[in-house]
Amino acid sequence: MRKMRLACVSLFLLLGCSIGFCGSLDQLKPLVGNWEGTFQWTGARTDSGKLDAVYSLTGHGSAVVENLVNEGEVTMTSVYHMDGSALRVTHFCGTGNQPRFIASPSDDPHKLSFKFVDATNLATPDAPHVTGVELGLSSPDAITITFTFTAKGKTSTELIQLHRKS
Repeated sequence: MRKMRLACVSLFLLLGCSIGFCGSLDQLKPLVGNWEGTFQWTGARTDSGKLDAVYSLTGHGSAVVENLVNEGEVTMTSVYHMDGSALRVTHFCGTGNQPRFIASPSDDPHKLSFKFVDATNLATPDAPHVTGVELGLSSPDAITITFTFTAKGKTSTELIQLHRKS
């Protein structure tokens, strides 16, 4: 069943993005559950470690909540939701601001790419914040999240690799 769901999602992404539609909340609903994995920073910031994630639905299924958990503490939350026909995400960052993104076309049918729109609670334009998000959905039991992070003109990338807990 999961393989069939992934095949349908992949076909939807491939066909949808080719006509300008780049994502649906239904693609993310199968992520609901508990995940574990690792994170690795590269660029201006370097760090690595273990990370858990919990995906849940809220608003009677109108949004998918992603809680990233480090050492038992929720450090970041992203909420994925539709705005008309556009898939959007608001990221509640550990730095205390809330960048907002909209799905954009991706060359890879197994990836959802999100383009920066704006941010709330951003003290200055060069204050630390996430400027890009990409989700890799290559299998029903594996997720890759890539955050592009900018602080004072320097860029870092956080690669998170998760697998579904058994």
